[in-house]
Amino acid sequence: MLKENHKIILRFQRVADLLITAGCFTLAYFIKRNMLPAQFSGLTTTPNYYIVLLSIIIIWYISFNWFEFYGSSREHRFSWFLINTIKACTAGLLVLNICLFIFHVGDMSRLLLGIFFVLNVSILVAFKWGIMKAVQQMRAQGFNTRNILIVGTRVRAQSLIQSIEKNKMGGYRILGCFDTDPEKIGLRVFNKHKILGTMDMLREYLKNNVVDELIFAMPLKIIEDADKYIVIAESMGVRVRIIPDWQLHYLAYVPQVANIHIAEFSGVQTLTLQSTPLNEGMLLIKGILDYGLAFIFLVIGLPIFMLISLAILLVSPGPVLYKQKRLGKNGRQFDVLKFRTMVIDADQKLDELKALNEADGPTFKIKNDPRIIPFVGAFLRKTGLDELPQLINVLKGDMSLVGPRPPIPMEVDEYEIWQRRRLSMKPGLTCFWQIAPRRNELSFNEWMRLDLEYIDKWSLQLDFMLLLKTTGAVITGAGR
Repeated sequence: MLKENHKIILRFQRVADLLITAGCFTLAYFIKRNMLPAQFSGLTTTPNYYIVLLSIIIIWYISFNWFEFYGSSREHRFSWFLINTIKACTAGLLVLNICLFIFHVGDMSRLLLGIFFVLNVSILVAFKWGIMKAVQQMRAQGFNTRNILIVGTRVRAQSLIQSIEKNKMGGYRILGCFDTDPEKIGLRVFNKHKILGTMDMLREYLKNNVVDELIFAMPLKIIEDADKYIVIAESMGVRVRIIPDWQLHYLAYVPQVANIHIAEFSGVQTLTLQSTPLNEGMLLIKGILDYGLAFIFLVIGLPIFMLISLAILLVSPGPVLYKQKRLGKNGRQFDVLKFRTMVIDADQKLDELKALNEADGPTFKIKNDPRIIPFVGAFLRKTGLDELPQLINVLKGDMSLVGPRPPIPMEVDEYEIWQRRRLSMKPGLTCFWQIAPRRNELSFNEWMRLDLEYIDKWSLQLDFMLLLKTTGAVITGAGR
């Protein structure tokens, strides 16, 4: 996954490193000119320091790439970055001096270059160290981790587990292994990792647990109806990886949804079936935009937050915000936040109203819900303003601005297999259903298909279009 993100991340790293380098030279210039003791300070008017700075940016750009300055933090220790930073900056300084000699630039201050070199190495190393520590801390808190389930228990599976465990920075968590032999259940495969069940138990395990990737680390030909299990995972939106023996011709299987590609996983080449968007780089940008825009919207919306909170307090006693357990990406549970639009004991009254349910499927909707707070609650629901606190969920990483709405656990328990694929992307504040004409008249299956259509057609342009249309729906009060 990270390798797929590499191109986008690489661009950010290159820009950041070159900006740091340019800033270090500028700082060294001011230190040499204004901040040193009198006998060392000052600079001549030649050479043209703008030309020198431009030369440094070009030379350092080449040097950073020459010394493979942009390795993955999941694959290298900090010492690797330290040594390569010193090598790249030293090589850049040598090339710069050679260029100054060739072009007969004799007035360049060597002390200035020395200050620049020390600043450049120090700040670049500090920057890399800070990024690595921040990433380690995030993963230690369970952020950006991926749950892995392995089919297989022998040498291929053991080697994979060993490779993942060596790569502590990878952010992967092994849930356990599945096998074809029921007598092996509970046995240890490698270290603490055990056999959780047999293949006929796989479907239930995928339904009831958070699984991001299913890896087949055994020959598919010894798994009876192997294509059936691939279809189940594909239908749920779980990424499937196969460590192949490259004899796949016996599988009478054509993916209905997933894209197939060869990808590296923890140093192992795998055949990957992915039913979520393949462009991981664009998904990374989506995540960055989510955090940035959510913060901006929260700051701009503070007066609206205060007015809504005051209105709720005046009309109905109790808390302003309502928390409810919802399921996020691949079934991760979190507390979704909303402005409270119902009376405090609304959940307890649900059983009394179930007979009035107007929605099909596992959802519950009635037009004139007696639990809704008069005037304020109806207004917030009609405009969708009750969803505004979910911007906090976006900042916490539980949600995105655009994506399928997060369902409640009881609803997901009743999903058919194909409907679970809507959990394969991070849930959002808005999606196709929120802007659909007469959305409350749509059947449950039509709602599910709209969410799957979003996943299949996803792009940044689509997200911006949905945000614009959602803004229009809020202004016109098109919601219920």
